[in-house]
Amino acid sequence: MDGIDKMTTNQTTDVVIIGGGAAGCAAAYYLAENGIKATIIEREGVASKASGYNAGGLNPLEGHGWPEPLRPMALQSFRLHQDLWTSLPAETGIDYHGRITSILKVALDEEELADLRETLEIFNNAPEPGFSAEWLEREDVLALEPRITSEVMAGVRAVGNGALDGQEFTQALAAAAEKRGARIVSGSAVGLRLGNGRVESVVTDDGEISCGALLIAAGPWCRTAEQWLDISIPVDPLKGQIIRVKPDGPGLDYELIGGGSSMYDKPGGLIWCGSTEEDVGFDLSLTEEARTRIMTMAVRLMPSLANAQQALHTACLRPVTPDWLPIVGPAPSWDNAYICAGGQKKGILLGPAMGKGIAEIIADGQTDVSLTGCEPERFSPASN
Repeated sequence: MDGIDKMTTNQTTDVVIIGGGAAGCAAAYYLAENGIKATIIEREGVASKASGYNAGGLNPLEGHGWPEPLRPMALQSFRLHQDLWTSLPAETGIDYHGRITSILKVALDEEELADLRETLEIFNNAPEPGFSAEWLEREDVLALEPRITSEVMAGVRAVGNGALDGQEFTQALAAAAEKRGARIVSGSAVGLRLGNGRVESVVTDDGEISCGALLIAAGPWCRTAEQWLDISIPVDPLKGQIIRVKPDGPGLDYELIGGGSSMYDKPGGLIWCGSTEEDVGFDLSLTEEARTRIMTMAVRLMPSLANAQQALHTACLRPVTPDWLPIVGPAPSWDNAYICAGGQKKGILLGPAMGKGIAEIIADGQTDVSLTGCEPERFSPASN
């Protein structure tokens, strides 16, 4: 592919992006940097789905369901985040609290001790500077955070990760893209008008938008476009519930992990506790079972949270592919259709690299972003 032509007089927009999450808004932002104007179609508002309800942790070195080919892109995206921490808030006035943070990971049993050693090894042998970790004996952990359970056996303090507010970050990307000429349209895409191997326009519930190219960035709703383009886009929902609590005392200065619980430090003193992984389709209901499980594990790790006040209970649907790698690239068999989706539980971390990568592919036909293993054609029948 040689990229797309800029807008001509008979086109409404250069690129229509279906989806206003982190991937779609990052693509619009980086397309604008390449002089290409995008129109984002979003049904319920920018960052209204997983991009607005994630914990906001940026760990480019490790994570559950972490495929090895993802690490180079994750590190690139982490550096892109750091570049944006100054420019995006200055341009948009949206302070999404991008910052370097640390993890305090502790072991409450022998099995978790092995996980601590793995984290220590990963952070002290990171392929880029800025990351490090130290081993903490039981007394060191309790000196650092006396509220942790006396069951704790040992810990690791890992430094170099980042954190932010995912909703405000995605909104900042959208606002910056709009300043550069992008548009955000409220509505739903219900079909495409096709011709000669190209997408000519996107049909919405309020009319048609002619375009030079189409980008599908609709998270777990990408499968709707499978029938439109007769291709496979296997992005499915993985539900996650999080409980936000106000502790009886100060908040955290780090991300705290152990005993099956993950707690995230937030400006303002709230602690976000989570999260679940539920294969329940598009069910977004808030369940008492999840609340009880999350808080039981959180209280085991930090007993004082038994007195915490619940501030908010949320659920979102993370977009997950069969191999847990994103889908980023040209849609098979189409000249001007592209896909950017499937960031799984790392969607906020990966958003800038996914968006920049697909924007450069649309603009120039190539990118320096590492997209190894993310090719859309890997799910085509001929490749299986």
